[in-house]
Amino acid sequence: MPEAVIVAALRTPIGTAFKGTLRDTTAYELAGRVVAAVAEGLDPELVDDVVLAESHYGGGVVARHAALTAGLLQVPGLALNRHCAGGLSAVQTAAASVRAGMDRLVLAGGVQSLSTAPRLTYRGADRWVPPSHPDRPDAPNLDMSVTVGWNTAVRAGIGRAELDAWALRSHRNAVRALDEGRFKDETVPLDTPHGPFEADEHPRRDTSAERLAALKPLHPEIEGFSITAGNASGANDAAAVLAVADAGLGLPGLATVRAWASVAADPAETGLTPVRAIPKALARAGMTVSDVDLFEINEAFASVPVAAIHRLGLDPDTVNVNGSGCSLGHPVAATGARMLVTLVHELRRRGGGVGVASMCAGGGMGSALVVEVPAP
Repeated sequence: MPEAVIVAALRTPIGTAFKGTLRDTTAYELAGRVVAAVAEGLDPELVDDVVLAESHYGGGVVARHAALTAGLLQVPGLALNRHCAGGLSAVQTAAASVRAGMDRLVLAGGVQSLSTAPRLTYRGADRWVPPSHPDRPDAPNLDMSVTVGWNTAVRAGIGRAELDAWALRSHRNAVRALDEGRFKDETVPLDTPHGPFEADEHPRRDTSAERLAALKPLHPEIEGFSITAGNASGANDAAAVLAVADAGLGLPGLATVRAWASVAADPAETGLTPVRAIPKALARAGMTVSDVDLFEINEAFASVPVAAIHRLGLDPDTVNVNGSGCSLGHPVAATGARMLVTLVHELRRRGGGVGVASMCAGGGMGSALVVEVPAP
């Protein structure tokens, strides 16, 4: 079976949806820019496919549009949707095809322009976000603050103070990473209608424990409700793409894809799915959590990584060392790929090691992927 190796990993800076620098930049433009950047230096004749996750769209295939924009006229495109885990699943799809011997080089990732996504208007609806599962009082399909954030906190016994502390840590880690230039090698600068865009704009330098504690809960009518805008992820725009190749091509590899797994649960337990996905993916790689050097566990809400830390006995210092959803933001279909891009580059910066990227996804889904980065 061929080894699937990551030979390029890039992303755009992450914008704040509706009011940020990318508010007038479409998903097609975001995807086209980063696909072109990843394809630079690769032989176009070797590229078999472009697989991009997309969410909140409909009609067309962003991946094929991006391939054409990048000059890959002979490369088809595949649109993929697994809600929040779409970008991660796109890379899994690419790795599976390479390991099966069907393709030898696939560009995979995800793109999200919430700012420019079409609105849903069927049956009188007027919203951006489609329902992820049949509606229920204990798991409303259009309110993830309850379905994911609150339910996870309650089931894992996590209080407001711990959630706010994790959110503060997330912002501090992201700001430090930006200041130290940790994202420089993974970020593709953009020209936008609002000027050059070179760095993530969502992290808050001025946040503090006091400011987070002063925020009102999103559902004050629910006794003890602990989810606020501060310990939840943002609404964001971005794209991220990785080139996944057959090791036999001889291209310089950044990392090897070792294994992956996707799981599902009752929608009310969506936020706990990484607790199942991580061990399942590691078992497929012949590993356990003790073999992992770094984790990326998406902060759809702060309760998600904190619950995984509690349930799996993880060292918090190995989780989201450069921030995550609460600080960098959560550009839904791009987030899984963005996490993997950051994970690969951070492991390389540290001299190699094993990393796991994991996240929950709407409708009670979750996914995880294991990579190994060689020492330089």
